[in-house]
Amino acid sequence: MTNDRVTFKRAAMIAATLGFMFSAGSAHAQSGDLVIYTSTPTEQMDELVARFNETYPDVNVEYFRSGTTEVINRLQAEFTAGAPQPDVLLIADTVVMSQLKADERLMAYADAPIAGTDAALHDSDMTFFSTKLITTGFMVNTDNVADPVTSWVDLADEAIAGRLMMPSPLYSGAALIHVGTVTNLDGFGWDFYEALADGGAVAGRGNGGVLDAVARGEMDYGVIVDFMPLNAKADGSPVDFIFPDEGVTAVTEPVAILSTANNVEAAQAFVDWQLSEDGQRFHVEQGYLPLREGITPPDVFPAMDAVNVITIDPALLMEQTEEIKRRFADLFGG
Repeated sequence: MTNDRVTFKRAAMIAATLGFMFSAGSAHAQSGDLVIYTSTPTEQMDELVARFNETYPDVNVEYFRSGTTEVINRLQAEFTAGAPQPDVLLIADTVVMSQLKADERLMAYADAPIAGTDAALHDSDMTFFSTKLITTGFMVNTDNVADPVTSWVDLADEAIAGRLMMPSPLYSGAALIHVGTVTNLDGFGWDFYEALADGGAVAGRGNGGVLDAVARGEMDYGVIVDFMPLNAKADGSPVDFIFPDEGVTAVTEPVAILSTANNVEAAQAFVDWQLSEDGQRFHVEQGYLPLREGITPPDVFPAMDAVNVITIDPALLMEQTEEIKRRFADLFGG
């Protein structure tokens, strides 16, 4: 298995973009009902629909929102009944998307406007598409640590591991993707996590617990998603977020069109808008890193020429999910 390391740099994208300039919605119907199933928080989803309707005012968007597990349970029940309702699925889980693709529940959209984004972040068969980046690196308490390390490898040092906390893949989807990626990465594997455990690193549940422990100074370092410590830093908390030298892992909140969609054209327009400059700027307004070149990240993020994202084949992660949880629990408890 190989892991691809991708960067958000302007390369051959310019030529592709010049050949694929489009105005949002020009090729798609701008009316009719559009049903979306999503795990996006309600307030953010309401804002998203309102912004989408500025471009597509005649599309009547209805959505069902819950956690990914409940969303998928409802969708599976509808599949069983032969009456799936959504046109579009928007959830922060590439593993679930990969399973739906394997079950032939997703519709390929070969003309999705991915120019200006890194193709490695989307399904190679064009059945689901990343919409934003929520990266996992590590945070540091700046009162406790004057000269923080900048490498994942350094976290395994006993003096650091004993003051490190991380979220558990048993509870956090981002943590599952992170652990699954790192354990398949050359030079890391499960040896890395065994070293962390031997050094005294601890696992909490979600990212919020990591933030609290490091911000209070109970821990020096914490593996965590980016926006939490960056927002805390902006609010005056003595923390900082490190984009490690080897790169970060990422949750990308993919969007997909169901193979049973009733309004395919409106669904395609929704995908187009998510990947458009307007959609990407909207994601920045909500505090997320954009995918497209030329879109300025949120103010809380440091100036960066590029963000290195270490990726893994979602199908492999899907295959290994239960093993990842079991081995992690063996090392750090459940």
